[in-house]
Amino acid sequence: MAKLAFLGLGVMGYPMAGHLVAKGHAVTVYNRTAAKADAWVAQYGGAMAATPAAAATGADFVMACVGNDDDLRAVCLGETGAFEGMEEGAIFVDHTTVSAKVTRELAQAADALGLGFVDAPVSGGQAGAENGVLSVMCGGAEAHYAAAEPVIAAYAKICRRLGESGAGQMAKMCNQIAIAGLVQGLSESLHFAEKAGLSIPELVEVISQGAAGSWQMVNRAETMAANKFDFGFAVDWMRKDLGICLETANETGASLPVTALVDQFYKDVQKMGGNRWDTSSLIARLRKLD
Repeated sequence: MAKLAFLGLGVMGYPMAGHLVAKGHAVTVYNRTAAKADAWVAQYGGAMAATPAAAATGADFVMACVGNDDDLRAVCLGETGAFEGMEEGAIFVDHTTVSAKVTRELAQAADALGLGFVDAPVSGGQAGAENGVLSVMCGGAEAHYAAAEPVIAAYAKICRRLGESGAGQMAKMCNQIAIAGLVQGLSESLHFAEKAGLSIPELVEVISQGAAGSWQMVNRAETMAANKFDFGFAVDWMRKDLGICLETANETGASLPVTALVDQFYKDVQKMGGNRWDTSSLIARLRKLD
């Protein structure tokens, strides 16, 4: 079993770090709000530290799941950053969804210090984190990935290396692009069904078994029909991710017309006060347009 640090105890990081303890690892956590770290230690055991550097001291692996590019830089760099506390040969595993640009920047900084760096964004939402069945998309050196994969397995249903540093983040962008269009399509389908007077449960039972079936349909159709949107990944975070996708598309020359449109639909949801609603709330926008 390894000595680990986990930085960031949000809706994803909190249960992910718990799974590491359940697998027998020695885990020290850091969270910007210390009360959350106190609560985690009370629930799972382990230890907490006042800074990322202190949490990372002596750790074989340092896992992070924070908010955005700036948050990630803050927990990695500087006198109190994790890189300051890590020993040569230790590996940093970043589960945050950030730009490939910051990933490559930090991977280079880690390499200069003799540290490994694996970008490993996740998909599966809060439920996936709590149940330990996340999909993990990784980039980085093969040796660093091979060392980190057995640790990541504590909360992963599938974990794959897709290339060098930044490849994991590029894969996560593909994931978010696919979800954006799918959720809008499902929202329109259910909205149409409501207008047509169809039974949503009966409709979903039938069409989910055919080509229209998806994880979103199976897991969100019922709550969307009930106008309930408190089930995981928030609209604010989705807009952050789609912003990264659209910015990267401009850099690579990719065309993302549907993604750009759905991003604006999520902006409409924010204007409705749905910043913290989950991503299935696109249907609320359609209902408002009636």
